[in-house]
Amino acid sequence: QVQLVESGGGLVQPGGSLRLSCVGSGLIFSRFNVGWYRQTPGKERELVVSIANGAPTSSVDSMEGRFTISRDNAKNTIYLQMRSLKPEDTAVYYCNAERYSGMITETYWGQGTQVTVSP
Repeated sequence: QVQLVESGGGLVQPGGSLRLSCVGSGLIFSRFNVGWYRQTPGKERELVVSIANGAPTSSVDSMEGRFTISRDNAKNTIYLQMRSLKPEDTAVYYCNAERYSGMITETYWGQGTQVTVSP
């Protein structure tokens, strides 16, 4: 049974930092494209940053360089380092693992972790 478990969310002041973690079980992250998404009430889930299976790098930046996704294959864990947080970054953050085999798409989601940026 595949499980993705996120942790590290919470309340942070504007300008602060947080690091989210996503531990995978029942799958090997290095064989998947992995990413972080976020969702706010009434809006669709949006991609924050992703890193492809086989990418020549273990980390990718997004959000004007404020967010960095990285992977630790030995721990089967992906991270989202968030810096210079803004109130508009408030959302539930989800990790995702996906891969394609012919016509079949295999995709998994974590349960989400709340990030609140507020004074």
